[in-house]
Parts: sequence; structure tokens; C-alpha cells
Amino acid sequence: MQALFDLWERELPRISGKSKLAEAIRYARSHRAVLGPFLDDGRVEIDSNIVERAIRPQAITRKNSLFAGSAGGGRTRASIATMLQTCKMNGVDPYAWAQQTLERIADRWPNKDIEALMPWNFKPTA
Repeated sequence: MQALFDLWERELPRISGKSKLAEAIRYARSHRAVLGPFLDDGRVEIDSNIVERAIRPQAITRKNSLFAGSAGGGRTRASIATMLQTCKMNGVDPYAWAQQTLERIADRWPNKDIEALMPWNFKPTA
């Protein structure tokens, strides 16, 4: 890699500054510091796409919550979003969990057994 960066340093002044090649070389040079850990340790990801994909739903939810209509509506939306995200984090189908939970509540589920309704305790009915 050192030889490649040395080559780029020598050649960059010789090519047009507005060319795509010059743009690519400047980009690579500006990211040299973060390329080092990637080359030294194969466990390091070369980009942050995994993290960005993981946080996208929360960012979209946060942005959409701005349009809840009222403080109470915002709290309700936040509660629902939290429960849906909890389902996803526990590998539970949010729709199946919500359907079963609402049916149990409508059938007068006992307050003392509320823990059984939580997503991490969800067991689909056959």
C-alpha cells in the first residue's frame, strides 16, 4: 500500500486537477488514515454501511414523530415504535405479537401476568 500511495503522490501533480483520476486519488489520500486499521485487522469494516442500515429505522421514526399532531400523539407513537423495535430486536414478528397481545388484553388478560405479554416472552399460538 505504501508503494501505491507513493505512486499517487508522484503522479498527482502530473495529471489534470479536474480529472476523475485526480479526484479519486485525492479522495483515497484523504482516507488513508482510516484505511490503515482496515488493512492491519481483517475484522475492521471498510465502511459504515452496516451501522447506517441498522440505525436508519430509528432515524426515520424520529423524523416521522415530528408530525404526530400533539404531545400525547407523540408519546403514543413513541410507545408503539418502541414496542415494534423491541419485537424486531427479539426476532419476533411485530404484527403477530401485536395481534396476539391485543386479543389477550381484549379477553381480560390478568394484570399479574403482564410480563408474559412482552415481546421477549412471545410464543406464537399454533
